[in-house]
Amino acid sequence: MKLLRYGPPGREKPGLLDAEGRIRDLSGHVADIAGAVLGPEGLAGIAALDLDGLPIVSGQPRLGPCVGQVPKFVAIGLNYADHAAEAGLPVPAEPVVFNKWTSCIIGPDDDVVIPPGAQKTDWEVELGVVIGSRASQVSETAALDHVAGYCVVNDVSEREWQAERGGTWDKGKGFDTFGPIGPWLVTRDEVPDPQALELWLEVDGLRRQQGSTATMIFGVAEIVAYCSRLMTLMPGDVITTGTPPGVGMGATPPVFLRGGEVMRLGIEGLGEQRQRVRCRD
Repeated sequence: MKLLRYGPPGREKPGLLDAEGRIRDLSGHVADIAGAVLGPEGLAGIAALDLDGLPIVSGQPRLGPCVGQVPKFVAIGLNYADHAAEAGLPVPAEPVVFNKWTSCIIGPDDDVVIPPGAQKTDWEVELGVVIGSRASQVSETAALDHVAGYCVVNDVSEREWQAERGGTWDKGKGFDTFGPIGPWLVTRDEVPDPQALELWLEVDGLRRQQGSTATMIFGVAEIVAYCSRLMTLMPGDVITTGTPPGVGMGATPPVFLRGGEVMRLGIEGLGEQRQRVRCRD
């Protein structure tokens, strides 16, 4: 299934994308694409619904983040060896884990806003993993059993705050609008191998990133198991798993977002995002 949330910010309704690309309203059956709805029983309940009986949503409503009420937004850094190389950093021996604040989460086509004074705002297309059931100290073998599905994430980053202002990477990763998620949460059964997905990103029509999750240093199962040793993963948690090469800071000379650009990005089978970049008013 392709689950989604549609409507104005803060008032999104749950929905489902049918085979013809139409949005079907789920609000008569679930309150949100969040929490227990993402567990095995919740997803099975949605799958058992009569799809033809669900109301069709007219028009082209805004799509919100495909997961609501996200408890934690966890991120993995330097998870592609060629991206580590362009960043001038060694390939990590263990996953690099940091946080994106949940207040940065926006819809897949909402504007990305450069914060005041920022000079090095950058893009990162990434595979997002949505947790469906509580996971603590799980094995790599069992890790994917705790995954509800997958989505596209743009891990927008402000490199000066990330690397030059002291402290952790978190500073540059969680500005408002720096976490577009969606357009859909594609359930695990529709993604037989999360390590075989093509991903890409364009800025103003120029292809900047092109890669495959096959080249991850740490695969999805290993990441989920590792994170479950550091924290209890809860339904609705999102883990964004790192980016392939082609980010702005890796260009010669570096290229950063200044406002006015349009980013387009996508992952095979998981849909596309489109964000206009602007400076804060």
